[in-house]
Amino acid sequence: MFSPTALRPRYAKWLIATGLFLVLGGCVDKPNTLERVKEDGVLRVVTRNSPATYFQDRNGETGFEYELVKRFADDLGVELKIETADNLDDLFNQVGKPNGPVLAAAGLVSSEQRKKQVRFSHSYLEVTPQIIYRNGQSRPTDAGDLVGKKIMVLKGSTHAEQLAELKKKYPGIEYEESDAVEVVDLLRMVDEAQIDLTLVDSNEVAMNQVYFPNVRVAFDLGDASNQSWAVAAGEDNSLLNEINTYLDKVKKNGTLQRLKDRYYGHVDVLGYMGAYTFAQHLQQRLPKYEQHFKTYAKKEKVDWRLLAAVGYQESLWQAAVTSKTGVRGLMMLTQNTAQAMGVSNRLDPKQSIMGGAKYLAYMKEQLDESIQEPDRTWFALAAYNVGSGHLDDARKLTAKAGLNPDKWLDVKKILPRLSQKQWYSKTRYGYARGGEPVHFVANIRRYYDILTWVTQPQLEGNQVAEGNLHVPGVDKTKPSQETPPL
Repeated sequence: MFSPTALRPRYAKWLIATGLFLVLGGCVDKPNTLERVKEDGVLRVVTRNSPATYFQDRNGETGFEYELVKRFADDLGVELKIETADNLDDLFNQVGKPNGPVLAAAGLVSSEQRKKQVRFSHSYLEVTPQIIYRNGQSRPTDAGDLVGKKIMVLKGSTHAEQLAELKKKYPGIEYEESDAVEVVDLLRMVDEAQIDLTLVDSNEVAMNQVYFPNVRVAFDLGDASNQSWAVAAGEDNSLLNEINTYLDKVKKNGTLQRLKDRYYGHVDVLGYMGAYTFAQHLQQRLPKYEQHFKTYAKKEKVDWRLLAAVGYQESLWQAAVTSKTGVRGLMMLTQNTAQAMGVSNRLDPKQSIMGGAKYLAYMKEQLDESIQEPDRTWFALAAYNVGSGHLDDARKLTAKAGLNPDKWLDVKKILPRLSQKQWYSKTRYGYARGGEPVHFVANIRRYYDILTWVTQPQLEGNQVAEGNLHVPGVDKTKPSQETPPL
């Protein structure tokens, strides 16, 4: 038999070994946030449902924040899963919850209060808070004019924090915070005189004001702020560091600027009276030609709303117009272009739209393969306006200037040079009114944006509410001739 005394050393060694194993096992590091994201293969992001952040149209998910964060997910090699918060308080509460979103990408501005809940990334967009009022009402000029006004802002927003601070100096300021609205709702409420004033960021005003022709900017309230993404509070910097690296990269390589240009670079094209006129023509003129646009756009594999936007830019959807230069019809085709596209009567709207669709598709096909979407569409529109030869000249000048000849953002800076002798004298095709295609493309992009909004499917009745989509409508009320503030 074994002696108990003899067993003691062995037992002690076993206890030490077991304890050491347990201690070492307990010291194994848990995966950090970035590692978990990559292991799961999913980046969970919470955002707001609004035109400036994230929404869905018939082509799927879109929005400035969505596109920016989708590229981040692609960089990580993971799937993007978007969640929308009912309000800002809910959004901040969701960040970092177990199995919940690890990142908030929703046009957020840092504040001392918010820093207690989350940590913010490097900035990617500068915005200015602006007081909004209705055209025809007395225009506020400073904070003191807010006293006695009916004001509403988003609950939990930095704008609510601003007004709370302002109320200390002007106790008469009263305002309501609501979690039942989004920015487009606030602008609509001002437009319809349901409230006197609201406070929203400049980028959202610029993007949405065309849908609400009576909305005006009164004045900027405070200095510009920077929008950032947010991650959970704590000491795990793995995801935050990766985000900052990504945001720095897209700033440097031009991706961020191209997104800004796409969503915000053409928002002031129409102006107030232009917005009203377009709204009227949407109701009165487009229905007569809409089916033709759809038929021939489908045949030529272009977006019918883009084709319709070209038609509006060219003729305001009028079939029997002729310019001083001899171009005619709804799509304003030259005689040579009409013949090449098989159009025998340029004043026949059906033939004109058919010819315009074929010509736009042809312009797109002629472009170099190096030009990718969405730039390819903008280049095709520019060529539709100024001709492919002049566009090639501009691209060559762009390359000589050290810019990217395959990016519309760069080429549109150079196109106006084609009207300056020191530049066009060095080109193959010579002089051109180079500023025209820049305005042509900008206008069409704006018309296209509006058509995309107002032609989304299922926009009647309860279907909008059930889908939780905030879709701005086009106000039919004619605004007064008051000159909008610069």
